[in-house]
Amino acid sequence: MFVQPISDAAFGACVTDLDLLAIDDDCFAELHVAFLRYGLLVFPGQALSEDDQIKFGRRWGTLEFGGLALANQEKATDGGFSEMLPLDSHRMKTNIGNEAWHTDSTYWPVSSKCALLTAIKVPTEGGQTEFADMRAAYAALPEDKKRQIATLSAYHSTEYSQANDLGHFPERRTGTLYHGEAYLRPLVKMHPETGIPSLFIGRHAFGIPGLSRDESRRLLQELLNFAVSEPTRVYQHQWQVGDTLLWDNRALLHRACAYDYQQPRVLIGTRVAGEITSELAYYPEDPLAEQGRIALAKELACLGHDEALDN
Repeated sequence: MFVQPISDAAFGACVTDLDLLAIDDDCFAELHVAFLRYGLLVFPGQALSEDDQIKFGRRWGTLEFGGLALANQEKATDGGFSEMLPLDSHRMKTNIGNEAWHTDSTYWPVSSKCALLTAIKVPTEGGQTEFADMRAAYAALPEDKKRQIATLSAYHSTEYSQANDLGHFPERRTGTLYHGEAYLRPLVKMHPETGIPSLFIGRHAFGIPGLSRDESRRLLQELLNFAVSEPTRVYQHQWQVGDTLLWDNRALLHRACAYDYQQPRVLIGTRVAGEITSELAYYPEDPLAEQGRIALAKELACLGHDEALDN
């Protein structure tokens, strides 16, 4: 295989001259080294099917989900996509929420290790996916800021992020993204395989214990603005049908870019769960979880949530 660093970013690489479904253990070991080094791997023209993506994803660990359509169209019984989702639908509001910087699954007890996307349909303009290197962002922080955040943590919740970003208060249901829990995670994450520290923030993060609400919101926004302010720390991928991307959720933020929602945008996604030893916050039955629920309820109230909606 041939690994070419992405020239206009300080991270990421384009990988060619290999078949992702036919690699042997030695080739996978080389790919794993590149993954840890670059954080983002772009595989042009691989055109993985749902089953293909699941097969490749399992090489990286236990799947959260595999071969899932992430689209603005309904999937038909024949496997195709045709009917457009209404903009006011629950799924489209979730899709649009993902246009803000985030890392995957911090709102579950065990956050994600890595994720895959393959492009099936792409709009004529917009709809790119952007990535930000949070390792480089942390390294560039002033020393006093590193000291300030060294022992701080924030809660993570999709109920918070949807309410904060879109004014969307989805119905709470166990087993969905909107489950009423909030998980406390450190602002500075030590990568479990490389030992490299990075900022671990994004749209799902709120409510830093020990700070007032205003102080917490200002600090989280300040850190995010700083992280994405340097062009070499950000890469925008212009999708071509058949492209496959793999990225490290323990080192990068990502987001979708806006587009004309009347044009089809269909991606297939697979997400790999992190190892419990490094990615577990706590489970809902843990006594710590109650503090997360309390913090989330207070934050949603501040954002205008009516508790009657849950009754």
